[in-house]
Amino acid sequence: MKKMYGVILLLVLAMVVAACSSSDDDGKSADAGSKKGDGGKNQVEIFSWWTGAGEEDGLLALIDKFQEENPDLKVKNAAVAGGAGTNAKAVLATRMQGNDPPSTFQVHGGEELNKSWVAADKMEPLDDLYKENDWMDKFPKDLIDLVSNDGKIYSVPVDIHRGNVIFYNKKVFEENGIDVPKTFDEFVTAADKLKKAGVTPLAMGDKESWTATMIFENVLLAELGPDDYIKLFKGDIAFDDKRVVESAKKFGKLLDYINDDHASRNWQDSAQLVANGDAAMLNMGDWAKGYFVNDLKLKTNKDFGYFAFPGTEGNFSIITDTFGLPKGIDNPDEVKKFLTFLGSTEAQDIFNPLKGSIPARVDADESKYDEYGKDTMADFKEASLVPSLAHGSAASEGFLTKANQAVNIFVTQKDVDTLIQSLKNAAPEM
Repeated sequence: MKKMYGVILLLVLAMVVAACSSSDDDGKSADAGSKKGDGGKNQVEIFSWWTGAGEEDGLLALIDKFQEENPDLKVKNAAVAGGAGTNAKAVLATRMQGNDPPSTFQVHGGEELNKSWVAADKMEPLDDLYKENDWMDKFPKDLIDLVSNDGKIYSVPVDIHRGNVIFYNKKVFEENGIDVPKTFDEFVTAADKLKKAGVTPLAMGDKESWTATMIFENVLLAELGPDDYIKLFKGDIAFDDKRVVESAKKFGKLLDYINDDHASRNWQDSAQLVANGDAAMLNMGDWAKGYFVNDLKLKTNKDFGYFAFPGTEGNFSIITDTFGLPKGIDNPDEVKKFLTFLGSTEAQDIFNPLKGSIPARVDADESKYDEYGKDTMADFKEASLVPSLAHGSAASEGFLTKANQAVNIFVTQKDVDTLIQSLKNAAPEM
């Protein structure tokens, strides 16, 4: 069994390194270098890929507050930039394989945590930490399940992003008489009208293929519903199910409405199209809201609006950044102090308003969040939560790599049969 886990880790390392080598980002690191024992008894090393606008501000604010409350501890910010996280994951895989784990590291809840690091016996359970801090009713049960494996909890969620959101340029909608579409057919009708008016209906930047996978997963959610969406990635529903085939056809239809230069753009570039009014809509996680507000200085519900991906209202495609306790570190007590801080309302209300996300806790201070944040927090408490495929929560890294490749080919060829066959072939990786 240990040999099998070693093989799994090597495969994960190979995949993330391959992803890094194909990235056009620079791969610079805020503090990527490490030495054995960097954690130490008086130092906590925080490993992440939070180096961009908003997320870095949030991280630094967290570090400052933690150090203020724990002056005897030093924090090392070991953030690694570039590759939309793939560079950091490659560095992390190397360190974990070399038995040199950071004190704690960023990892998406779900299969990215469980299939990679928990299955490889690299993480300590945190059930006692949850009980000590009375957290079991402070996070939604579905979220706790996402960071659990075989009945044990392995990480602390610090934020929540929603993936089934469409942001739109309000002026473009108003000038073209477009109402917010709630169904796929209404979306197509609106897109046809926009296209005739010379406006790109849907902006996409799939220079990194996960952005297209996000759109496809939301079509799947709309077609299957939350329960069967989850069953699909557990292997209980086949990829040649007629609803999956129909999802592929609808996804292909949506691709008729994207910008011609999508392959040369990243998600920020596609968001810029919407901000400028050259495109009407963008399906992106709500880090895009942070980009609109913090970088482009747009006003929520004045310059841009938002709505659930057609057919997914009442559902919440969840992306959560979490931190856990690696095995083999020499400062577990100090790291538990940091994890306890991360799980507090104080820390979550410092970090999330800056990042553009919402807190993972259900008892955070809503007054600290804008209108979008308040709306999303309300939905988070009531909606059916489903894990995002594109961000590693719904399925293993091996399946996601092959799914991204299949979707990338489909964007170019729009061959439904080939996409379905590729997903069927990749299914054993789940």
